[in-house]
Parts: sequence; structure tokens; C-alpha cells
Amino acid sequence: MIPQAFIQDLVARVDIVDLIQKYVPLKKAGANYQACCPFHSEKSPSFTVSPTKQFYHCFGCGAHGTAVGFLMEYAGFGFIDAIKDLAQQIGVAVPEEGPAFSGPSREQQRSLIDVMTDAAQYYRDQLKNSPRAVDYLKRRGLTGEIAARFGIGYAPNEWQGLADQFKQYDDEVLSEAGLVITNEAGRRYDRFRDRIMFPILDQRGNVIAFGGRVIDQGEPKYLNSPETPLFEKGRELYGLSQARIAIRETDTVIVVEGYMDVVALAQFGVGNAVATLGTATTPTHVQKLLRQASRLVFCFDGDKAGRKAARRGLDAALAHLADDKTVAFLFLPEEHDPDSYVREHGADAFQAAAQQATPLGRFLLDALAEECELGTAEGRAKLVHLAKESIPKVSAPVLRMQLVRELAHAAQLSPEETAQALGLAAPPKPPTGRFGDRKAPPPLPRAPVAPFVQKLLRLLLARPELGSRVPFDLLACLPETSERDAVIAIMDAGEDGQLIGASLGVWFEHFRDSACAPAIATAMRSIQEGLVNDDRVEDELTDTLRRLELLSLENEIKTLTGSLIRPEDQAYLQQLFAKKQKLKSGQPV
Repeated sequence: MIPQAFIQDLVARVDIVDLIQKYVPLKKAGANYQACCPFHSEKSPSFTVSPTKQFYHCFGCGAHGTAVGFLMEYAGFGFIDAIKDLAQQIGVAVPEEGPAFSGPSREQQRSLIDVMTDAAQYYRDQLKNSPRAVDYLKRRGLTGEIAARFGIGYAPNEWQGLADQFKQYDDEVLSEAGLVITNEAGRRYDRFRDRIMFPILDQRGNVIAFGGRVIDQGEPKYLNSPETPLFEKGRELYGLSQARIAIRETDTVIVVEGYMDVVALAQFGVGNAVATLGTATTPTHVQKLLRQASRLVFCFDGDKAGRKAARRGLDAALAHLADDKTVAFLFLPEEHDPDSYVREHGADAFQAAAQQATPLGRFLLDALAEECELGTAEGRAKLVHLAKESIPKVSAPVLRMQLVRELAHAAQLSPEETAQALGLAAPPKPPTGRFGDRKAPPPLPRAPVAPFVQKLLRLLLARPELGSRVPFDLLACLPETSERDAVIAIMDAGEDGQLIGASLGVWFEHFRDSACAPAIATAMRSIQEGLVNDDRVEDELTDTLRRLELLSLENEIKTLTGSLIRPEDQAYLQQLFAKKQKLKSGQPV
């Protein structure tokens, strides 16, 4: 497999004008070049090539793409052959798995991802040559197919085993990647020895770290890579790259505690599980996973430690909840972990248990009540006091109102009294007419959401660094479309900053063969056709976000006013109307 980073660098370095000029005569036309389209018959030129965007587009037939795509479409190359041809044209070697490109000069030029890819291949090769390690995996019930799917390997019990793969074992990049350690005496040795190796992948499928498990007895039981420029434990999840398809199919992601749990579940047909990396679940984990699915299930052992871990997961989730998302908690019988449970009961039983998991709200209130004696006034007061640390943090407004009501019932208070005790805004006196004698503000004309999301996608492709200005909560309220998913994917890809400043062609190749590719391609064609004014991108983004927020508010107001309004809903409803008026008038909210 050719590393994605190499492909992106290749597209950035190739001059698409020089490439296409070899096949089609181009003429300068302003900032771009043009010709009669090589993909359909025409008399007037409608085929344009942009040197800044590294992208070609035909206004006649719609053909479009990067240098890679041109060779595939015009010259009939396969993807790999197109990459090799471009690499040869600019005089670089294509990195591939195996020892073929391990020469010293190449060694010095590798990126961290290249080194990690090589290390993963070394560990896989070592597994094949270690009957003891293979026997361990078989005893754990793993098949060769599932081991290959997750790239599982073995680090031999040697102090400098990686020296067989990396001829320049003293290269500083090995230390920077977390593969080797240098002791106080200056001696360098492998970080991982005599361990089953689990590669940790990023969102693009690149190996960025490893988790190593001891085969027999030893401490620590699991050893993870240290944090590196590639790897931050609080942001990454084991198995997410392999689980994406199953997550989309089930619209559910299950978080378990260990690598073996993920692998065992996948082997038995539960492919939508991921694991944290030796750390508690973080808000970043929750935010990332709720972008993947509308239902997030934390799966823990039913013992005291499992419930403690569940509380940490709950705390991490509070600020990222949405009313169209579900977070739940599955507690297995104390004698089981996910690995043993799925082997004994099967995938269907495990998935059914996940569907019946305890919703976050119920788990939160039950956990608080466990610490209180609700038969006494003091116990009920303590319940409300404890809830002040969590319920106000709930970011989903309707869920928060529901929790206040349930808490009020348990504490034998009114919802208004409970809200005030929690430090939430107390509901005002009910207005008149339907909302009192005052009329509700007239609704805005309802515009379709799709054009605004399409415009948002075009703007972010033109200026990906502006993705940080897009509130994810706003996107979560919009209908699920390929354009919305593409916007989220661009925001995800821009989080690590590696693609910020890259040409449109690099972004296009980044999403090749992904579910977002069609929406990305359509947006890029629109950019080529002049639907984005480069000088007004920031202003247009601000206006588009304001319009989308107005539409989102309208939908929420319509939902609330479409049913019986309770007094405790009035404060929130009036807040929505006030926010809507500010947005309409262009005031900050």
C-alpha cells in the first residue's frame, strides 16, 4: 500500500499543466490554461487547467480531477501505475511495503508515517516466524484472517530487533516515532520486545502508533507508543479505521476497553467496536465518535471499576450531547468481558444487549441516586446538590429539560425550583395568547437546507482552515446528506493541520474512493465554475452559518410549538426567539 502522505506530497509537487501539456496543447487564459476537451468532441475550448488548484475541469462534459485522475482517464492507467508514472516523472521512488526501499539515502528522507509503516510490516513478518506468538493468538481464538485485517504482528524478544529492518538504527526518526529508547548510558534499544503488536491507525489508515501486549506474565500488560508528532492518545481510537463501514451500516459505535475486545468482536461479526488507548474516554473521543454515528454505546464490565470508567465516559460526553444523538452504557455480567461474552452468546446477542443499553440520562440519575438516601429531606437535597456538577453541562437542551423534570420528581420539587437550584435560568411567567396576549414572532420563510450546506462545502474546500469556525452542533441539527458528511470530513481532515494550505487537487486525492468523494467532486466543479468568490469567502461563510442557524432555530421552534407547551419550556422558547431576532438583524449571539 502506498502511504497516503506520499500521494498527497506527489500531487502537490507535480505540475499538472506540464503533465497535461504532454498530451493536450494548452493555451494561457488568464490565471488558468484551456484547450478543447480531450474527453469529448467540441469546437470551442471548455477544458480548463488550474495551476494553483492543481485540478482540471471541463465545462462541457464535466470531466475533472487531478494529475492522477488525468493519467487514469486519458492514458488508461490504473491508480498504482498512475502514481508510479508521476513519481518517475519528478524523480522520486514510490514507497511500498517490504525491504525494497530500505536503502540508506531513502532511510534519511522518510517521514514518520513511512517509518511506522515499515515497522508494522516488520512486526507482521516476525509473527509469521514465531510459532509461540501464533499459538498465543490461536489460544485466544483469533483466526489468521482477522489478524491480517488488523495488521497484528509480533515484536521479538530482542533488544535491537528493529535493526534488521532499519539499517540506520541510530536514525533519530526512530526515536521520534517512539520505536526505540536511548538509556542514560547512550545505548539504544527497541521499545517493544516479546509482545503481540497492534497497529494503531489514523483516520486515513496510516500507522501512527502501536499497542503491545505481553504473551506470558509481565508488566505492564499493555504497552503503548508514547505521544509523538503523529500520535496523541486523547484523540485517537483503536480500530476506528477498520470499523467505519460497520459504524455507518449500524449507525452505532461501541466503545470497549481493550484491543483484544475490538478484534474478538470483529471476528464474531460485531465490526462497529473501537477502544480507547490506555486512557479514559476524552471529550475529543466523544465528539469524534458522535460525528460517525447517531448512537454511541460505552461497554464496560459490570464491576466497580467498570462503573467508575463509565462515569468518566459520561463526564466526557456531557458537553457534546445533541438531542438527535443517543449515548448509552452497557454493563456486562461481572464474569464477562466483551471478548468472552461474544464467544459464549454470539454477535446477535451482543448487538441486542447494546441496543438495550442504559441511556445516559437514566444512568446519570441512577448513579447520583446511589449516593443519596431519597427517603429523607437531606438525601433529596444532596441529590440536587450532586446534580449541579453534571446536568447544567448537558449540551442537548431538550434532554437537559427532561433531566430537570426527572430530577425534580425524585427530589420532590417543582421543575422551576429544581432549575433554580441547579443554577439554570428559571422559567418566566407564561406570556399571553397562544404564548399570551403577545404574538409570537412571525416565522421566517422556510428555505431548503440543501443549498446552504452545498455552499458551505464549497467555501470550506476553498478555505479548509475556516473549518474551525463551523460549530459541529449546528451540523448535527441538519439533515444527513452526503454534503453534510463531506463538510464534517473536511473538518476532521483539517484538525491535524497536515492538509491546511494544500491545493484543491491534494484535497481531492485525500478523499478519493471515500464515501464523500462524489460530494467533494461536485463542490470542486462548482469552484472551478466560479461559484466561489475568493475575496469574499470569510464573509460568505459568516452569512451561510447565520442562515443555517436560523433554519435550525426554526426547526426547533416548530418542534416545541407543535405540542403542548409546559411552563418550564417557555424560558427556553423565548431564548430561541430572542436568538432568532438577533440573527435576523445581524447582531452577535
